[in-house]
Amino acid sequence: MKIILANDGIEDQAKKALQEAGFEVDTNKYEGEALLQRLAEVDAVVVRSATKLRNPEIDAGAAGNLKLIIRGGVGVDNINVDYAESKGIMVRNTPAASSNAVAELVLAHMLANCRHIYDATTTMRQGKWLKKEYPGCELQGKTLGLIGYGRIGQRLGDIAIALGMKVIFHDLQPDIPAAVIAKRKSKEEVLREADFLALLIPSNVNGKPEIGAEEIAMMKKDAYIFNCARGGIVDEDALVDAIEAGKLRGAGGDVFATEPPTNQRLLSCPHITLTPHIGGATPEAQARIGDEIVAIVKENL
Repeated sequence: MKIILANDGIEDQAKKALQEAGFEVDTNKYEGEALLQRLAEVDAVVVRSATKLRNPEIDAGAAGNLKLIIRGGVGVDNINVDYAESKGIMVRNTPAASSNAVAELVLAHMLANCRHIYDATTTMRQGKWLKKEYPGCELQGKTLGLIGYGRIGQRLGDIAIALGMKVIFHDLQPDIPAAVIAKRKSKEEVLREADFLALLIPSNVNGKPEIGAEEIAMMKKDAYIFNCARGGIVDEDALVDAIEAGKLRGAGGDVFATEPPTNQRLLSCPHITLTPHIGGATPEAQARIGDEIVAIVKENL
């Protein structure tokens, strides 16, 4: 019987479907030496963002039976893909499954920021009625700038256009489907023109933030930045500096340089909405991810 290790867990229905198809599914969490040992014993491993599969883990799997790595979610930057494939190990992911969930979370951060949802809720629970204290802004007529125009970016762009926003994007990939309404621009143009900037890209290979003090300086006064993609692609201290200086009006984040985050300036900044890496944490998205994992396993093992 072939063994599937779901080291970061797997949706119950997907586990059941794999078992019914004749696979053994191990949902225990392994770390360090225990993970290296277990990787040598399994035929496939399924990870989310928590488990990193670098060269030592891939070597351990290649020395045993490992033939398939699946990243349940968007992106594969926690896996050394080229090295794995050089060892004869296939790498797959489920890029479409959580796209809508992440796009909707970005929208939730946008709305929460521009309508002061958190602050208004907090003060009302304190018995305050600050009706005149929270003048917001509307999304309609504003410009949404997207750094990254993959599945999530395209879905968020569609939603934003339906809300009456202008959508512009920058992406390094040349083969993006032609956009009728969303307009491709340079990164510098997106930074200068966006009222709301959303980052929807993987981590840089060199670890350098995509958005730092230099990039923020190019942006409009009172713009917003949202990162629901990868921790570290926005310089957190530069972001707080810009908000405190009145350059940016606010921001929202679902991913952080360190998780759980330890940057107290970020955590205490009153103009940043924060969520604990829940972009794909909807039952609908998890079910779709599970279905895609099952299909990939059946096709490749």
